[in-house]
Amino acid sequence: MHHMKSSLFLIALFSSIVSFSQVSDTAVLKMSDSSSIIIHRDPRLDLLVKKQIQINEETSREARKSGKGFRLMIISTSNRDEAIAAKTKVYTYFPELKAYLWHQSPYYKLKAGNFKERKEAEEYQKRLNVYFPKGVFIMNDIVEMKPEKNKEEEL
Repeated sequence: MHHMKSSLFLIALFSSIVSFSQVSDTAVLKMSDSSSIIIHRDPRLDLLVKKQIQINEETSREARKSGKGFRLMIISTSNRDEAIAAKTKVYTYFPELKAYLWHQSPYYKLKAGNFKERKEAEEYQKRLNVYFPKGVFIMNDIVEMKPEKNKEEEL
């Protein structure tokens, strides 16, 4: 019953608002009993919104950059826990490498790294083989490319 009374009150309140007019950055709510509420909008909000849109566009554009390269196949197993343990091990000992775990029934496969050069992949392969004695294999893959630094920034 109490819930219904509050709903009726809200309906009455909204129906008492006669008009809502927007004049530049000021919104005026006129009530039927001649009192009104004036809301001033800070113009800096528009600048913040525009800046956030620009940032979102730039970061998603960078995230879309990919190309041919190499990844390391760490493990292929039908044991989910073993695959998760392997991913944890990669993150623990090689936090700079990005690990990719996916399920391709019945196998869980774990790949790591985004290498442009095979030589770089080979260096990591040697280091990872210490932790994964069954063997780590280099494979061709489409990898995420790090955004190139602007030439002006380097000077």
